[in-house]
Amino acid sequence: MTGSEPRAPRAFFYVQHLLGIGHLARASRIARALAADGFEVTVVTGGTPVSGFPGPQVHHVALPPITAGDAGFSGLADIEGNPVDDAFKDNRRERLLAAFHQSQPDIVIIEAFPFGRRQVRFELLPLLEAIAAMDQKPLAVTSLRDILQERSKPGRDEETVALVKLYFDRVLVHGDPAFARLEDTFPLAAEITGKVIYTGLVAAPPPAQPTEKFDIIVSAGGGAVGNALIRAALDAAKAIGTSLSFALITGPNLPQSDFDAIKADAPAHVSVFRFRPDFASLLAGAKLSVSQAGYNTVCDILRAGCHALLIPFTAGGETEQTVRAERLQKLGLAHVLREDDLSAEMMTQAIQAALAAPERPPHSLDLDGAQRTAGILRGLL
Repeated sequence: MTGSEPRAPRAFFYVQHLLGIGHLARASRIARALAADGFEVTVVTGGTPVSGFPGPQVHHVALPPITAGDAGFSGLADIEGNPVDDAFKDNRRERLLAAFHQSQPDIVIIEAFPFGRRQVRFELLPLLEAIAAMDQKPLAVTSLRDILQERSKPGRDEETVALVKLYFDRVLVHGDPAFARLEDTFPLAAEITGKVIYTGLVAAPPPAQPTEKFDIIVSAGGGAVGNALIRAALDAAKAIGTSLSFALITGPNLPQSDFDAIKADAPAHVSVFRFRPDFASLLAGAKLSVSQAGYNTVCDILRAGCHALLIPFTAGGETEQTVRAERLQKLGLAHVLREDDLSAEMMTQAIQAALAAPERPPHSLDLDGAQRTAGILRGLL
């Protein structure tokens, strides 16, 4: 590089996934878009390693992994399931700060915090304080999905607003405001409205044509909580019969004994997979997708244009997927089966009803949020 050429802008992107891989998948799509836009990108991850993420073209710093102690996100555990202690936290914090100082970024992107991920404030607050103490500060932005988990603890929203005002330059909401606005699930949004920018939904690019076709694609996402969904779908496939082909995609975290039992129990018209890298293209060739209502899966369904049956995840008082599923149902873009109603019989009825429904209406939701995020951040710099 000659002295006259400006150096590439540098982005430092922190993402911590605890249960599923949705946060990591969305952050990885944004990181790829930033790299394609000419940013030098450092992605710091703190969860269980997942093959293929955060992907090529970025510098990856992996902190010692932590996971949620349970489905309700109470407590943190290391990769062996042991509760994390202060020495473990100190080590992670030092590694995070060292990676930040080495990166010398122009912009710091923190996924979810302070709207979520309070469990890792032991390392994020020191990072934000280090940024605040600098003479030439990088921009600090938080990266949010469009629908937030409802907070029941008093004072939590006020604390979030105080942290945004103190430390963050912008709040990037990865959604289409015509579908969901921040104030719909964050009551104090009006206090930070000047910092909020909507990017559109962060969907993958349009998929290639499928090389293999199944009538019904059943997916349990990246979490470890999909066994009941897959089991109910397997029983429904048996009840519906061989006229329809099924693909059951269990996700990477289903215990091996459960996976083996499902595979052994599957009849000839049901194929069982742990993971399909061509998931998005399989949806494009399917009559129906059956899944939870996570952000990334819904983006894939919207991109593919297939019918959808959504079973929102509700363990530990989770509300986000239910809100998303019900909004899609109101737009005629999905059918919904409540997790509490999940059984072989109810799954069979719901699949048959979804297949019998009229053609899905077109939608105009913005799915190009990854590229738009890159453009917004370049504009801010």
